Amino acid sequence: MMALAAATTAPPAESAQQALGYPSLFLLVLIGALVPVVPTGALVSSAAVVAFHQTAPFSLALVFVTASLAAFCGDATLYWLGRRGMRSRNGSRWLAAIRSRAPEERLARAQEKLADHGTAVLVLSRLVPAGRIPVMLACLMADWPLRRFARGNLPACLAWAVTYQLIGILGGSLFPEPWQGVVAAVALTLLISVVPGLWRRVRERPAR
Repeated sequence: MMALAAATTAPPAESAQQALGYPSLFLLVLIGALVPVVPTGALVSSAAVVAFHQTAPFSLALVFVTASLAAFCGDATLYWLGRRGMRSRNGSRWLAAIRSRAPEERLARAQEKLADHGTAVLVLSRLVPAGRIPVMLACLMADWPLRRFARGNLPACLAWAVTYQLIGILGGSLFPEPWQGVVAAVALTLLISVVPGLWRRVRERPAR
């Protein structure tokens, strides 16, 4: 009887989680794309862990679609706001925010790579921690129209969503409890985001 009760109550519980979870994931990733301080990769990995442990079909596919669509919409909106700022005499707070998160050295490297490889750089910039904003600013300074940016950014968002979802699936498969997988996925995501910066500092020390 207890097993039967659990079986009958689990699907409604999962349905309630999905009804709240997917819109929340979309909104948080969208905000994270507009305000580049929210750890959106960790959000996607955590959502993938929860979806991995659910019995509802297509849960992981819905996480992928939700995350990639939100990232694409957020990037496109931020780029559109940046273009408006570039055309304005006084700029805009959005353009100022983009510039503040794109140091001169990274911007110069992004401009060189953009000139050499074109839209392919957008895919790599989405996967490299702190690489998205310098490349976006380089596209703005190169006066790319929104359509061209969006065309190159679409595969970048898809690759980004797949990468962090695989991290979540890995965490979900290693631990029996969803919360354990979430902790592991978040820790791995944060580690990935920190390692490049530490490696860059280690390489710069001998030069100093």
